[in-house]
Amino acid sequence: MELAGPRRDIFFEPSITTIGVLTCGGLCPGLNNVIRSIVMAATHHYKVHRIYGFQYGFSGLVDDDLRVRLAPDLVSEIHLRGGSILASSRGEQDPALMVDHLENLGVNILFVIGGDGSMRGALALIAEIKRRGLKIAVIGIPKTIDNDLRYIDVSFGYTSAYSEAVKAIECAHREAQGAANGIGLVKLMGRHSGFITCAATLAAGSVNYALIPENSFKLEGERGFLATLKRRLAHRNHAVIVVAEGAGQDLFESNHGETDASGNQRLHDIGTFLSKKIKDYFKAEKIEINLKYIDPSYIIRSIPACPADAVFCANLGLNAVHAGMSGKTGLLIGQWHNRLVHIPIFQAIAERNCVDTTGPLWLSVLESTGQPLSFDSD
Repeated sequence: MELAGPRRDIFFEPSITTIGVLTCGGLCPGLNNVIRSIVMAATHHYKVHRIYGFQYGFSGLVDDDLRVRLAPDLVSEIHLRGGSILASSRGEQDPALMVDHLENLGVNILFVIGGDGSMRGALALIAEIKRRGLKIAVIGIPKTIDNDLRYIDVSFGYTSAYSEAVKAIECAHREAQGAANGIGLVKLMGRHSGFITCAATLAAGSVNYALIPENSFKLEGERGFLATLKRRLAHRNHAVIVVAEGAGQDLFESNHGETDASGNQRLHDIGTFLSKKIKDYFKAEKIEINLKYIDPSYIIRSIPACPADAVFCANLGLNAVHAGMSGKTGLLIGQWHNRLVHIPIFQAIAERNCVDTTGPLWLSVLESTGQPLSFDSD
């Protein structure tokens, strides 16, 4: 990996450079921080004064009405609130039309803030730019609240997300303790990777069962989840369960096959499904329970960045500007082995980062919760 940072020589002449910024995919804590950092670094460090923000993701690259001028006065306080001042969207646009738009505006550097789908879109842009022989740099800043991009230690927003999730878990814990056979069930984000669930579980310290996509589980049988939960209630009179949104998808009878605008498979709702299965099981067992189901997903992803994430976002934006001004393209800025580095986009999205169920993170979760290694039907 190449270390990120300022270069001795720059490629673009600052006085005539035009920069574009867009945010794609779902919301994530820290988006405004990254936008602010790019604008401040480009303006104050390099004296670039023509910066466009493209609204609603790649849609802003095909619609003249979805463009705003970004300047320090406009972005000076946006880091104090959640969301993105540029808004966001999912879905693809025609690379040829997008490059036409960039060329017409004279954009020299485009910063794409988004996840793996956004980075695939960035690669399509780069291919069209290369085909035309244009000198337009495209720099990615990885945004994945699930922390699931390869070669990246941690993505921005992840720390804020699991920190906020702890509050929901604590509420679930209090609700569970406040009733006979109380059960607090919390669903957290994590389509294919359970990092938020693992981190929030460890931080909260009150979770009894953590269910993640990487570790399949069975509901029925003496060693299944439901029977294990029954024994927990008989012993402790309450339980707290945290489940990632992508966990237990194999428990559903069929895959409905639907996808969102980014091509992601639409998941079955494991939270409501698990809530119903638990209620039905204990009703059949003639055991009265008090279950409270909490889904804080949209609260977690729309909050302002915590201080640690704010610092991280500032450094990501600054180093992205350094990379763009030096003429680099086709890379993203990520933290790898505690250093900010340049990572080729195609490598970062080639494989999803998942929780290793034989590694120290998951073993720490098992030790914290006391749950069995697996929930089998036998």
